[in-house]
Amino acid sequence: MGDSSFASRDGDLPWTTVHLALGSNLGDRAANLAAALERIGTAVRIDRASAVYETAPMYVTDQPAFLNMAVRGTTALAPGDLLRFVKGIEATIGRKEGGERFGPRPIDIDILLYGSLIVAEPDLEIPHPRIAERAFVLCPLADIDAGLPHPVLGRSIADLLAAVPGRDTVLRIAEGLGAVPASR
Repeated sequence: MGDSSFASRDGDLPWTTVHLALGSNLGDRAANLAAALERIGTAVRIDRASAVYETAPMYVTDQPAFLNMAVRGTTALAPGDLLRFVKGIEATIGRKEGGERFGPRPIDIDILLYGSLIVAEPDLEIPHPRIAERAFVLCPLADIDAGLPHPVLGRSIADLLAAVPGRDTVLRIAEGLGAVPASR
């Protein structure tokens, strides 16, 4: 699937603000995030990127630490098209389909929010259903949009972050990808 096939849809749909979470814990984690950002930029006009965080794995804990970040941008892709687009990026960077749920991966890209839209489909839920339980998502998301209200919970991202357990496992390691240390 070619990333640029999605970039020419300007006239089809109104541009919508989206928030994406990115994570990597296999291979060159920072390079994986950078490659994902570059590809995302072909269909999403990124206007804000969070700091980079190193985080302990959640759910399946016997795996390497993650680098996580979040971005905000606008896209003309419909939600389902955006999902297919980011899944194509994951495959390009080496994520295998059918791997262990919550297991190690070179890249993971989640659609956190798509404007204030609420989607409940078998393969796509927006807002992402686990935002409020994930410090590794809320910390970077608060960097770029702390006051943003969650469209279902009605609480700001900052309020959700203040209440989530596990904030102590999320360490800010760089203000941006260019400043990420080679290894930790």
